[in-house]
Amino acid sequence: MFLTALTFLPLLGALAIALLPSADEKKQRIVALATTIVVALLGVVLFAGFDGSSASLQYIVDSAWFALPGAASIPIQFSLGVDGISVLMAVLTALLMPIVILSTWGHIDKRVKEFMIWMLVMETGMLGVFLATDLMLFYFFWEISLVPLYFIVGIWGGERRLYATVKFFLFTLAGSLVMLVGVIWLIYQSKTSNIAELSDFAAALSGTTQGWMFGAFTLAFAIKVPLLPFHTWLADAHTEAPTSGSVVLAGVLLKMGTYGLLRFGIGMFPEAAVTWAPLFMGLGAIGIVYGAFLAMAQTDIKRLIACSSVSHLGYVVLGMFALTQAGLRGSILQMVNHGLSTGMLFLLIGMIYERRHTRAIDQFGGIAASMPMFAMFFVFAVLSSVGLPGLNGFVGEYMILLGSFQASPFWASLAVLGVIFGAVYLLSATRRVLFGPLIHEANAKLTDMVPREIGMCIPIILVSVWIGVAPNTCLGKLDGSIDQLVDRLDGARVALELSNREQEPKLALQLAPKKGQAR
Repeated sequence: MFLTALTFLPLLGALAIALLPSADEKKQRIVALATTIVVALLGVVLFAGFDGSSASLQYIVDSAWFALPGAASIPIQFSLGVDGISVLMAVLTALLMPIVILSTWGHIDKRVKEFMIWMLVMETGMLGVFLATDLMLFYFFWEISLVPLYFIVGIWGGERRLYATVKFFLFTLAGSLVMLVGVIWLIYQSKTSNIAELSDFAAALSGTTQGWMFGAFTLAFAIKVPLLPFHTWLADAHTEAPTSGSVVLAGVLLKMGTYGLLRFGIGMFPEAAVTWAPLFMGLGAIGIVYGAFLAMAQTDIKRLIACSSVSHLGYVVLGMFALTQAGLRGSILQMVNHGLSTGMLFLLIGMIYERRHTRAIDQFGGIAASMPMFAMFFVFAVLSSVGLPGLNGFVGEYMILLGSFQASPFWASLAVLGVIFGAVYLLSATRRVLFGPLIHEANAKLTDMVPREIGMCIPIILVSVWIGVAPNTCLGKLDGSIDQLVDRLDGARVALELSNREQEPKLALQLAPKKGQAR
């Protein structure tokens, strides 16, 4: 029942807030913060107790939920579990949410009750996505996690919030509906909704069928990442979202897409993944460079960081579809790293926006003189994001590039350019925002970070340094699951090679001239 408590405690917190008087905003915030702190502590317990050497699911919860109608009734289970692929994502979600709730004290001052409820409902949805071991339950949580963001951006967002919300909704809805078709087909064909059993069934499908199913699932996840060319909704959603919404979006919601690509696209359809891996590696590598160029062109600091996510998540996709030990491990670790460094950057940008009410880069400059503490934290977040050795970003990028070189030296070489370009646009933005002369008088009057804001950043800094200095504490949690996945992919490669060899004689016979024909 441990995972049940971890998943649904935020929902209980939301119900408690719903019962509070609408005018009592302080109690609403305290209940939300207390709930997320308890969930974070449970996340730490989960991380400490998880055995990374085992590929088996741990902390299993399994009970009957309902049955799908049909000639043969198909049971849908309420089943939760955690393995090496999901444990880091669940813990990241649990640790970020108290920081997100704490950040709302600075920028959420209307309809606080509704906002806190939506945030906690979203946390339950996100945790459910990472912990569900039943496909129908996974899809249920997938949809639940998307609804709150629709309202968070649409109600508490910026001036163009309706445009950003509708765009986000249409993109994600299109992908989700296609995935739903794949979910229903798989369940009715296999007569089970258990993800492990479905993976065995899907791996035995013919190459063509597996390719169609792979496409149905990966489309939804590619939109969510977002992978080129589905990236256009992201910058608008980030720019118009309130600070806390941007942190959740960058820190966790985007990782639902990369997690889905790994869990289902690669784990459930290994032969299709091996077949289409070069395409996805190419999209990831091109996205790295293209996202960097997009970021360079931005004049809005928040939009710049939003575009950087296209580049950074390109690394995750590149390493993932390299289908090597190093690439897979690095991609999972980089999901965590991106959530920490980019989440912290959005927090810091929110802080200066609350003081200056502008995000235009040319409206800043020299604020390190008036906000030295802010400058120190901002530089740390930037160095973490560009992959400075000793910080979390370096380990993930190094492993991704190492694994990618093993699979495709060309795409890996292109990705290396993204490292250079990433340093260019982030360090350039840092110089323009923090250093130089104080051109605008308003910047000289800015107040530095208050204890609440410092307290929000300290945990992220500690975890970032910890991963950078002792990465094996996280990577060790992946061993059993990644070893099993690599074995599965090796088997798929062998099966494809044998299939190709069988096709060669048939093709030769078809191409050979028939008796009596001229050669």
